[in-house]
Amino acid sequence: MAGDNPGQGAEWWRGCVIYQVYPRSFQDTSGDGSGDLTGIAARLAYIASLGVDAVWLSPFFKSPMADMGYDVSDYRDVDPMFGSLEDFDALVAEAHRLGLKLIIDQVISHSSDKHEWFVESRASRDNAKADWYVWADARPDGSAPNNWQSLFGGPAWEWDATRRQYYMHNFLSAQPDLNFHTPEVQDAVLDTVRFWLERGVDGFRLDTVNYYVHDRWLRDNPPLASSVAGTNGATSTYAFQEHLFDKTRPENLDFLKRLRALLDEYPGRAAVGEVGDEERSLQTLAAYVSGGDKLQMCYTFDLLSPQFSAAHVRGCVEAFESAVADGWVCWAFSNHDVVRHVSRWTWPGGNPDTVAKFSIALLACLRGSICLYQGEELGLEEAELAYEDLRDPVGIRFWPGVKGRDGCRTPMVWEAEAENAGFSTAKPWLPVPQAHRARAVDVQDGWDGSVLSAYRSILALRKHHPALVGGSIRFLDAEGDLLVFVREGGGERLLCAFNFAGEPAGWTLPAEFGQVEAIDLAVDASGSLGEGGLALPPLGGFLARIA
Repeated sequence: MAGDNPGQGAEWWRGCVIYQVYPRSFQDTSGDGSGDLTGIAARLAYIASLGVDAVWLSPFFKSPMADMGYDVSDYRDVDPMFGSLEDFDALVAEAHRLGLKLIIDQVISHSSDKHEWFVESRASRDNAKADWYVWADARPDGSAPNNWQSLFGGPAWEWDATRRQYYMHNFLSAQPDLNFHTPEVQDAVLDTVRFWLERGVDGFRLDTVNYYVHDRWLRDNPPLASSVAGTNGATSTYAFQEHLFDKTRPENLDFLKRLRALLDEYPGRAAVGEVGDEERSLQTLAAYVSGGDKLQMCYTFDLLSPQFSAAHVRGCVEAFESAVADGWVCWAFSNHDVVRHVSRWTWPGGNPDTVAKFSIALLACLRGSICLYQGEELGLEEAELAYEDLRDPVGIRFWPGVKGRDGCRTPMVWEAEAENAGFSTAKPWLPVPQAHRARAVDVQDGWDGSVLSAYRSILALRKHHPALVGGSIRFLDAEGDLLVFVREGGGERLLCAFNFAGEPAGWTLPAEFGQVEAIDLAVDASGSLGEGGLALPPLGGFLARIA
């Protein structure tokens, strides 16, 4: 088995910086065009050089890859595409040698339809696993049991000719939902979690954590008025409902308590949950992290949206802070499911590098843990792919209205002039965008003005200031698109200011402030202090110590 959990304290996760790796696109060492665990291990020193605390691996389990590994057919083994369990153990050991924590995805709201549990469950209505998945009879007219919709479009029900019943799938029909109302299912799922704890992992990212439990009476969801009116730009039928009964059920809290009890058997382990809950995301997050008996932290999609303004960021952070007295949040601007934030937030004619540096400075100053997505430290923009290059089932189905998630999943660029930018010696599973080569690691490494250099400097700065890692946050009023707040803790008070606008902004320092000493924030446009107060250029940032 891999080495023991390294130190850094039982609450290492509080204020930590997590780096997300999408294994299929990180580094290929086997020559098949897809990344693997050995490749990740070989690049861990690079990840450590960024100054992060933990690495999160997206799924590497055995899978038919209908949804790129988020359809698991064996929770206790590595898909041959990525290597072996021995390769995983070596990866854990190398991460711990470098002082990095290792977090792995757990996709337990659903499995693959090729999982042995589902194969047995669908065989008959009276076998030992007959109720391990969500089965229901058809309505008298043969239609689905209720109006629930799949997140990937269309009904959340698939007819099975063997059982002559429908089964529920929140995502693809190849991803049947497990039935968490069955105690044996909870036991089996927790046993798979224990398997990886025994192999030395430090934590789990819980995919779709609020989808585990469904309404046992299968009540219809009510329509969402704004969707019916066509005002929310819905591109999927899923967005036309208020999801009261197909997810975020109160019984889920009981399972999360069981999960936390298991984690607590292994000192220093932690879980971060992904909450997708549209209108109620922050309230759900608050419920899942409060009380110290459920998850250590969660993240939502609130800051993974196209909205880019001081008011939006302040609203999200203050909503969490007011809802949760004793819980913790994890903030992220990009991940494997959304358009890269540099592309989302760079206005026409703007400089993506400036946006990238501004964004990491802002993220590093927020209260909470933070999660980075591979390639954002290079300022990578969303890739524009041809339809014939797509692998994501969402993009393939809904093109061109929705282009899918492949644009943020293209291979990591290591060497600008190397074959496939150093990712693989074979044709990559997704193309390497030509525009990304100019931002390769070997181009930016050692260049003080690069996005990569800014990431390293800002993450080092965050680690140096205890107020940024774990201090309190208090917002101050400011005119226009200006975000101003104070972080306090560890014997220091820090003033943080960010101008989201395309024009300069000014701010008058409160009389209560004593001496204010500026700290270099490593952004392209830094604010300055004068007799009139604080002056910030467009997309400018400012950090200072308050006496």
